[in-house]
Amino acid sequence: MPETKSKDGFGKYIGLTFLIGFGFFTMGLLDPLYDTYIPLFLRRYISSNAAVGAIMTVDNILQLFLISFVSIWSDRTRTRIGRRMPFIIVMLPISAILFSLFPPMAGSSLLALGVIIFLFNIFKTSVRGPVVALMPDTIPGDYRSEANGVINTMGGVGTVAGTLVLARLFDVRESLPFNITSIAIIVAVLVLLIFVKEKLPEKNEAEEEKVPVLKSIKQVFTSEDFSVARILIALFFWFTGFQGAIPFLGLYLVESMGVSGGNAALAQGVVGIASVLMAVPAGYLAHRAGRRRYIRINLVCMAVILFLIPVAGHVGNSMGISPDGALKLFLTLMFFFGGFYIGVIVNSFPMLWQMATFGTMGIYTGLYYTFSQSASILAPPITGALIDLIGYSGIFIFGGVCMLIAWFVMGGVKAGEPAKQQ
Repeated sequence: MPETKSKDGFGKYIGLTFLIGFGFFTMGLLDPLYDTYIPLFLRRYISSNAAVGAIMTVDNILQLFLISFVSIWSDRTRTRIGRRMPFIIVMLPISAILFSLFPPMAGSSLLALGVIIFLFNIFKTSVRGPVVALMPDTIPGDYRSEANGVINTMGGVGTVAGTLVLARLFDVRESLPFNITSIAIIVAVLVLLIFVKEKLPEKNEAEEEKVPVLKSIKQVFTSEDFSVARILIALFFWFTGFQGAIPFLGLYLVESMGVSGGNAALAQGVVGIASVLMAVPAGYLAHRAGRRRYIRINLVCMAVILFLIPVAGHVGNSMGISPDGALKLFLTLMFFFGGFYIGVIVNSFPMLWQMATFGTMGIYTGLYYTFSQSASILAPPITGALIDLIGYSGIFIFGGVCMLIAWFVMGGVKAGEPAKQQ
């Protein structure tokens, strides 16, 4: 899709990117609060952890199908306020209202809580695709890595604010973090509606959008160099490696390293901090080095770190390193892991968007989530079985192998760079 390159570089689009980033900031607020407190609400009625875990997978299952469907639907929507905005101004406020209802419904009955969980996930999942696709619709392809870094940073800041600030209000009154987050979401919607103007398709782009959905998807997997298909396969493997390890890091810290339950989230915390710090630099660095090359470098670095963790643990035990020293070493490795991982995430979406047209932006966004959510669903059972077979070292070895497979697959990608690097 031809685009006009700004003489001012990304600087011209920073303000617009921050405005779009408000949508990601509110998602950063919402997601950790949901993941933290909905299980607590469910445990008031359900004693089985397995049953609670099954209910908590509803969002992952819905994301597998709904994000692609709604993203494609938004590709073909035409209104005076754009093609993504109608979904955003309807579905995000409804999500906010439903989110605020969790505490009272949790105090009512299991049935009421279950209904709200299902409805909330329908709307929250449906709006994610249009929110994500709004950025590539409005930011030129050459600067999407930098823009994706900014909005990922805002999402990370939202996560930190949700977990370290709003979560503390739960002890004051259970409804406070939910109500504040709901208000923030509605404010973000108003900001997007007032200040973000979607562009209209050009004549040749309007013709492109008439390509049938199934034909568009078929083209992804039958193109001459298979670049889009390779990226999708690669991201499946790096998400598998990441999502296979993340759910068990808390258990690893408690059961293998002897930390208290209150510190079980330390590893995920340092990964999140590193992601916030490196998201914006990752976009700029990839623009200079090339997105594919930067992603592959980060994949190798993550593989090395994951392979080092069990080795470092074994060497540390044989050398008599103190538990505190071993914990600091592990958290340091996880910090660097988080910095490299965000470098992959920030630049993979822009590579896909660079190969999309105006009429297929939502399709490519939906395919990204289909492959990533498939990995999120499949990986934890695999790594859980590995822990049972060979212990916690299995999740890190498995993750390292997945990163190397992704590195190999990415080697065949021949498109997706900024225009001057193609």
